[in-house]
Amino acid sequence: MRGYKFYDRAIQAFRDRSLLSKILVIGTVSSGSIVAFSDSRPFQSINGDSGQGEFKKKRVVVLGTGWAGTSFLRNLKSNSYEVQVVSPRNYFAFTPLLPSVTNGTVEARSIVEPIRSIVRKKDMDIQFKEAECYKIDAENKKVYCRNNEASNLGGKEEFALDYDILIIAMGARPNTFNTPGVVEYAHFLKEVEHALKIRRTVIDCFERASLPNLSDEERKRILHFVVVGGGPSGVEFAAELHDFVVEDLTKLYPSVKEFIKISLLEAGDNILNMFDKRITAFAEEKFKRDGIHLKMGSMVVRLSEKEISTKDTATGQISSMPYGMVVWSTGIGTRPVITDFMKQIGQKNRRVLATDEWLRVEGCESVYALGDCATINQRKVMEDITAIFSKADKNSTGKLNEKDFQDVVEDICERYPQVQIYLNKLQSKNGNILLKNTEEDPKKASKELDIEKFTKALSEVDSQMKNLPATAQVASQQGVYLAKCFNRMEQCEKHPEGPLRFRGTGRHRFRPFRYKHFGQFAPLGGEQTAAQLPGDWVSIGQSSQWLWYSVYASKQVSWRTRYLVISDWTRRFIFGRDSSRI
Repeated sequence: MRGYKFYDRAIQAFRDRSLLSKILVIGTVSSGSIVAFSDSRPFQSINGDSGQGEFKKKRVVVLGTGWAGTSFLRNLKSNSYEVQVVSPRNYFAFTPLLPSVTNGTVEARSIVEPIRSIVRKKDMDIQFKEAECYKIDAENKKVYCRNNEASNLGGKEEFALDYDILIIAMGARPNTFNTPGVVEYAHFLKEVEHALKIRRTVIDCFERASLPNLSDEERKRILHFVVVGGGPSGVEFAAELHDFVVEDLTKLYPSVKEFIKISLLEAGDNILNMFDKRITAFAEEKFKRDGIHLKMGSMVVRLSEKEISTKDTATGQISSMPYGMVVWSTGIGTRPVITDFMKQIGQKNRRVLATDEWLRVEGCESVYALGDCATINQRKVMEDITAIFSKADKNSTGKLNEKDFQDVVEDICERYPQVQIYLNKLQSKNGNILLKNTEEDPKKASKELDIEKFTKALSEVDSQMKNLPATAQVASQQGVYLAKCFNRMEQCEKHPEGPLRFRGTGRHRFRPFRYKHFGQFAPLGGEQTAAQLPGDWVSIGQSSQWLWYSVYASKQVSWRTRYLVISDWTRRFIFGRDSSRI
């Protein structure tokens, strides 16, 4: 019995400390083996000291458990922080698969991972609170939160958290553009709950249309599905809905097959306008072949319970058509708490929070913002041109020779990425072409630059600046970047690794955030996907669909969700989609 208790304690210790390096097995020839468990964590007292003198951890509050917040938590390794995570949902959702949830290709449980399961594996002080942040007090460094549980559990509870560092990763909400009726009657596709509601509504439409006492006109209305927005989410949902209808629902509801209609409304001239033109053309042609009605240049102006009104952007003519379900997928808007916070810190009349290249919120100390709720306000070269020239002119001669320019061009490219983009466009690696651009005749270009010629050489680079897209790929990379900065905070305080401070002395602690684009997918239904990868590489067809399967399976946050997603895909191939309304 004593041996069993020791074995049970050993197993429990192994589960609590999952790293195999914490188990030391010492074998002896004569007396068997001894198992000793060691923990590399320093002792932490109640007051936060490590047994080696007073040590107070910095209080870090993370708002949000989306792509940005979860990526930060998964990659944070430093034990120098006391982390509090606040989010109204206690899980991370793999949002790129939400369109697949709407038709039962993938189950909702397969794409979510509990946040507590993620942080439990971290050998760190991380606590989670399921609540909604409704106010940020930057002056007093507090966030005010409340839970949204049902009243039978005790009603809404409010509390405040103090922070030393605040990380805002709250994402965004659907943008309705204040169109009347959208909030009341349209479906959105941003959360797992949205996808499940769409799935139930689709089945409800088919069940109601199958009732015997309805007229044909009413059946046409009920089975008219309208998707507003020709971006990746809207296009993918329309394709998934078409597959669901053709492959599954028409077999189960054959009597209403002739009344089904899917319409896709886009205010612009093309769908998928952020993709290569080859993909756009193929997608439009495929949708027409599949019978999906495309209506370009059509702006929604009003939504009622049974009709949707649109305005033709070319003629201004307004028309209406009946519908059974509308899915609104037209971009993102700002959450009220972010709008209020922007007013506090002097960022009025902005769509999202403005941060610097290190993801720090402008005009606010110790606050970072990442993901869909923020955008990087890249510093312009022309704003700092005098400071850059002075830093490069080490001998204060008023002129830069070729060596002076080469010594500083690497730091310029790192601090101002638009310079590197411009050099890549000119197919230049070391910036010599900028020297040649200062003269009309490149053969007569001077080996030295004064401030006027230096300004002329860099005059066009700011035109290369572009805002990052609001995608999961960007948010995930920002979370990883910020976690790595936090992991090396103490080290980089002593030994900065960033570029020169052109408007100050020394170097920046860290290199600025740089987004690396790995490509994008556009599933078009019928086991065909369009892929646009770096290097202007475009692929369309079934091979791209299998690449899509591979990438999305590998990007799951745990082996549990990876297994569930793959098993859902396999189940769909064998048995079809589940059309039951639960």
